[in-house]
Amino acid sequence: MTGGSFTLITADQFFKELGVTFYMLGVSLFFGAILGVIIGVIVVVTRPGGALANRVVYTVLDVFINIVRSVPFIILLVAIIPFTRLLVGTSIGPAAAIVPLTVSIAPYIGRLVENSLLEVPHGITEAARSMGATPLQIFTRFLLPEARGSLILALTTATIGLVDATAMAGTVGAGGIGDLAISYGYQRFDGFAMLVTVVTLIIIVQTIQIVGSRLARRARRR
Repeated sequence: MTGGSFTLITADQFFKELGVTFYMLGVSLFFGAILGVIIGVIVVVTRPGGALANRVVYTVLDVFINIVRSVPFIILLVAIIPFTRLLVGTSIGPAAAIVPLTVSIAPYIGRLVENSLLEVPHGITEAARSMGATPLQIFTRFLLPEARGSLILALTTATIGLVDATAMAGTVGAGGIGDLAISYGYQRFDGFAMLVTVVTLIIIVQTIQIVGSRLARRARRR
């Protein structure tokens, strides 16, 4: 196949890789959101002045978040290959890509969750404490409802970032839309494949942003 020729991707190829992208996105977002919320909540409650202030725990998590967020995803993906192999037995394919995707997005979500919870007026927490609420009740009945809209926007932002990461994961054999862009659009100079992948990613990101913004507005009206 000569450079500059068009090797049109088939519909089967496109939808197969699209499904792989959504698989990586969905699974890594699920685990990343769980870990991220846990990290974010712990950082908030253990920070100086928090409900369960603990300088050691807070410092360790804060440094961990900063370190992981400082490493570009493509480097992180390669750097934790031994850890990925330990968990899933391989470093190639969608299942292997989920590990670095989760490791990358969890601290990011944790920081966003922290910021969202800290936006809640301090007076609400003080009022909850004065009524004898436990730390768990303060979080579930006061902080979470007040921060719900902001948390939805934070998760929307994280999801869009994860879409970008899944595309980059295609460069190491993970498959998905990113793999189509690299294998056909770049390596085979297939302009049609590149156009399709770019438009698809734009549609996915715009859909996520629109849905997230609407859900956040509804949450804030309640």
